[in-house]
Amino acid sequence: MRVALLILLGLVIGVIGTVNVMSTLGARHPMPKAVMQTMGYHMGELGHALKAKQCGAASSQHHLQRLQSTATDIVPVFGVPEKDFTDDASQLQDRLQQALQSAPADCAALAAALKPIDETCKSCHQKYR
Repeated sequence: MRVALLILLGLVIGVIGTVNVMSTLGARHPMPKAVMQTMGYHMGELGHALKAKQCGAASSQHHLQRLQSTATDIVPVFGVPEKDFTDDASQLQDRLQQALQSAPADCAALAAALKPIDETCKSCHQKYR
């Protein structure tokens, strides 16, 4: 009985320790997740605008500007020195700049501007997730 109690106590302590370690490891670098969450929010808002067919120029520009601003943080925040990663991040920034310069004023223009951005995001996520 005593051995079983000690084994159970050891398991409980192990589970508590594991939870604490996992919590600490998960919280140590919040910025990469925050950057992706922010970009996901703005891409989601643009996607919702397309679905609702309410693609105002001002709203689209706002979300594209926020995406471009956030995309400049990708390389320093993730700290991945691989040339492929930095090239993908640069390509995303270029495509966002092109979308901003095209100034999409309707849903068709916004969809056309978002397509290369979405392809770049998917490509990078397939490689690095």
